Amino acid sequence: MRRSLIYLAALVAVPLVMTGCATKKYVQGETQAVSSRVDDVEGQVEENQTRLDQQDQRIGQVDSKAESASSAASEASKTAKEALQRAQEAGKLAEGKLLYEEVLTDNDVKFGFESSKLSDEAKAAIDEFANKLKRENKGVYIEIQGHTDNSGSESYNEALGLERAEAVMRYLNQEHGVPLHRMNVISYGESEPITDNSTREGRSQNRRVTLVVLS
Repeated sequence: MRRSLIYLAALVAVPLVMTGCATKKYVQGETQAVSSRVDDVEGQVEENQTRLDQQDQRIGQVDSKAESASSAASEASKTAKEALQRAQEAGKLAEGKLLYEEVLTDNDVKFGFESSKLSDEAKAAIDEFANKLKRENKGVYIEIQGHTDNSGSESYNEALGLERAEAVMRYLNQEHGVPLHRMNVISYGESEPITDNSTREGRSQNRRVTLVVLS
């Protein structure tokens, strides 16, 4: 009788053990599946965050460019207003609408040291400006502004800026037939730097001629 009870108990225990093992394996499988899905979700979240960070960087760059453009537009408006005032005072014809500006920096056109002589690069840049002028505009007024760095005295730099502006005006007149009565020159000397004069690169950018085209 005792053996029969033991045998019966063993028969009952075997399915329970087997069921327990199957349940454990099932739970482990489900856990692994859930863990895999969590990993996938975390990966997607990280990818989305990376894209958001990149988007934020692009937005920041656009904002920075917009601020620069706004600053440039404000400066251009000031330039146009001053150029128009001078044109009217000189009896020149100008309605005061700024069409565009062309800046010839020493980086691009290489004025000689303490010289107003136009280099070949400067002539090529002025040729391009004149061709654009002929294609797009008629009856415009051009103010040619000479700028220098702060090397030397203020009076010397003002004279040098004027000489460079006049050299550009003569070239436009003699080589491209732009009427003298449609142009005017002014020297700002060292008074209107666009960047710091403490570096060679900065001084090179400040040595420039700006052509302001007004309708």
